[in-house]
Amino acid sequence: MKVETILFDLDGTLIDTNELIIASFTHTVEKYGDRPYTREEILDFIGPPLIDSLKKVNAEKVEDMMTTYREHNYANHEKYVEAYPTVVETIKTLKNAGFQLGIVTTKLSDTAKLGLKITGMDQLFDVLIGLDDVENAKPHPEPILKAIDELHANPMTTMMVGDNYHDIEAGHNAGVQTAGVAWTIKGRKILEDHDPDYMLEEMSDLLKIVGVE
Repeated sequence: MKVETILFDLDGTLIDTNELIIASFTHTVEKYGDRPYTREEILDFIGPPLIDSLKKVNAEKVEDMMTTYREHNYANHEKYVEAYPTVVETIKTLKNAGFQLGIVTTKLSDTAKLGLKITGMDQLFDVLIGLDDVENAKPHPEPILKAIDELHANPMTTMMVGDNYHDIEAGHNAGVQTAGVAWTIKGRKILEDHDPDYMLEEMSDLLKIVGVE
């Protein structure tokens, strides 16, 4: 199937924010949790919307926790965030080849833009759909469908690329093609269990799939 539009998740897909996210969760949970949380437990928080993860720690203080998390996360972006190998070159190549490119993330738009700016990719995407742009987060199809709508794209020639099963599920729900990334911190089996159309060993694999050599 031909691909003309490619939508990307951000964290864990294009940019490595894993240690930043873990540090921000750890900082927040130490302040509001009733016990220490292990790294493995915190890894389970990565992917779903922030509010859903933090409610599991302390539902009564979830608004305060979100503020604490976001302040820490935003303040420490420069220290932690970098693009994964071959990502920037691949995105530039796709842009130059005329593909429509978008970001669909469960982060707030401002924080997503900061990550793109730090990694030099802030001018490469035609649309950015953040958590504050939609009523329903992935795996609901709304964020993908909103990006498609804003780009006047065709779902049949659109692909969603992500590191979390929410991305693959959202892609299936929106009727687009899907690609998982093997470098996911969650482990590739979780993605493979959700039947993505493609699995990328590195981002440059995408070029062959969409016919750009």
